[in-house]
Amino acid sequence: MKTIRKNLLVALLAGTSALTGFVQAQDFKIGIVNTDRILRDSNVAKTAQGKLESEFLKREKDLNDAINAFKSAADKFERDAPTLSEAQRVSKQKQLVEQDRDLKRRQREFQEDLGARKNEENQMLFEKAGRAVKQVAESEKYDLVLQDAAYFNPKHDITEKVIKVLNASVGK
Repeated sequence: MKTIRKNLLVALLAGTSALTGFVQAQDFKIGIVNTDRILRDSNVAKTAQGKLESEFLKREKDLNDAINAFKSAADKFERDAPTLSEAQRVSKQKQLVEQDRDLKRRQREFQEDLGARKNEENQMLFEKAGRAVKQVAESEKYDLVLQDAAYFNPKHDITEKVIKVLNASVGK
């Protein structure tokens, strides 16, 4: 087992050395793209975020109003419970439990719908960003473009160029 590991390590080092020699012998152009910046700074991402907010704003407000109304009703029940008859108390409790169940269902549906729409918008954004990266890479003759490297020299960062291409594509 140790022999296999040792042979594998030697082969890996030899392959890395050969690749390094090839990269140094060639004029190899590398670019790095920061996807977080694209998602934060591009007009396409801002437009998508605004679209989602406008689409879900009314529904979120209605849900928050219903939650506040439920809390008020629950507080009122707590205050009034000692003065209510047993039948009234049981009836109000059932209403509150049903209201709570309905609110939780509505919250869950809201989160699921919002998550699905975010995924749709992100998918479209990633497709557009991918086309923009490809356009920049081809026009400037990059051999390799990496996404979100742990460390890189800032001279290899092409994120701003990709954002410019994305922003130019807004409205097309």
